[in-house]
This record gives sequence, C-alpha cells and structure tokens, in this order.
Amino acid sequence: MARVYNFSAGPSMLPKEVLERAASEMLDYGGSGTSVLEMSHRSPVYDEIIKGAERKFRALLNIPDNYKVLFLQGGASTQFAAVPLNLMNGSGKADYILSGQFSSKAYEEGKKYGDVIAVASSKDAGFSYVPVVEKTAFRQDADYVHICFNNTIYGTKFPYIPDTGEIPLVADFSSCIASEPIDVSRFGLIYAGAQKNIAPAGLTVVIVREDLLGKARACTPTMLDYKVMADNDSMYNTTRAIASICSVWCAIGWKNKGACPQ
Repeated sequence: MARVYNFSAGPSMLPKEVLERAASEMLDYGGSGTSVLEMSHRSPVYDEIIKGAERKFRALLNIPDNYKVLFLQGGASTQFAAVPLNLMNGSGKADYILSGQFSSKAYEEGKKYGDVIAVASSKDAGFSYVPVVEKTAFRQDADYVHICFNNTIYGTKFPYIPDTGEIPLVADFSSCIASEPIDVSRFGLIYAGAQKNIAPAGLTVVIVREDLLGKARACTPTMLDYKVMADNDSMYNTTRAIASICSVWCAIGWKNKGACPQ
C-alpha cells in the first residue's frame, strides 16, 4: 500500500526512516533484549534514551543552559492549567492575546485561577489575523503574557515576538516548534504537544526558564508542578517510551538535514 500524506491538524507524518528504525527495534532496542515499550524507565538503557533526547533537542533549538527541558504527558491542553498554577502567583494577574482556538481555550482555563484579561483579540474577524500588541498594552504587574505562536486551524502565525519587557512571555508552540529557528531566550516558557512536528502523540515538551520554577501554588497537583518534574529529570512517574521516538527523530530525521549534531 502506498503511503498516505497526512496534512491533518492532529498527529502528523513521521519520516519513513524514523518509522523503519522504530519498527526494527521494537523487539530488541539496542541489544537490551526488550522493547522501549517494556523496559523500566529507571534502567540505564532508558536513562540514555531520555537524556539523549534532551541533549539533541537542546542542540536543535539552541536552548540556553538556564532553561529546563521537561518531557511531560497530558498534551498541550494540560498546560492551559499548569501555566497559571505554576506562574500566576505573584500579582495573580496574567494577560492573554487571543488569535485562535487554542489561545482562547488557554484564556478560558486561565480565568479559573486569577485575574486574567484578553489584551487583544481577533475573534471579531474570525481569527483571520494576529493582533499587533505594543509593550504598553500589558499590565506591568502581570505574572506572564500568554500567546499561541501558530494557529493551526486558522492558518496564521505571529510575525513578531511581543515585547513584554520584564514580564515572562509564555507561548504555545505546538504547531510550529522546530520548524524554524527561534530565540528561546525571548520567552519565559514554551510548551508544545509533540505530535505535529517532532514525534507521535503522547509527549508534551516544556521549556522553562529556571527562575520561574518553584512558584507553584500549594494546591498544584504534583504531576503539574514544573519544579517537581525538573528535579526528577521528567521521570517522577513512569514515563512514556515516546521520548525514545523523539530521540530517534532527532538522530535520523534531522541528521539528514544537518541540523542535529551527534
């Protein structure tokens, strides 16, 4: 059967080379005698898988040393709650720019946890454009500003990175992470579901500046606490073997493009 080209807004195609390698190692990963679906996440073999994935991911995105990379579960939508629970604990305020469905969902979720406002929205025009927002529009005591960098459903993306001054900028990069160079240092936190650009569904990547850790509310579920996940190298609980696919993707899919060093 001929391969079908999948351009849907959900899980995307993976390079054939990645799928073939994953298939070849399904019964025996790297001579370990077991598959990545069966092995202990505390084993030396899996330890190298997840550390290798992070190492290559950092190289690919040129992530600064003062940022933690977390491999989490629950999809990007879980981060709609995790972000305010972890970050909206200073003034209890957050500003959102609404440019599509997912930024709107994040906004509605954020309102459950504090004083959240939409500083700009393109909803009145069917989200056909990305609002241009100046630095002066943001509340200076806001704990963070939230955007969705690329709007899958509406076909728009931010043509600029908002200048938020000292306010941490949080961005949902699910639809475009690793598709182009980004200056990670312009953001306080980046999160992305992996299924559109870097791996199969099941993995969520969070890139968070270290000074933003340790501020979670006391009521924050342990599984949503960024510091807990960072302190445990993303392995507080049994992780999904999907991180290994991310490693394979980096090693093969991007090696062929010369973008991922060994």
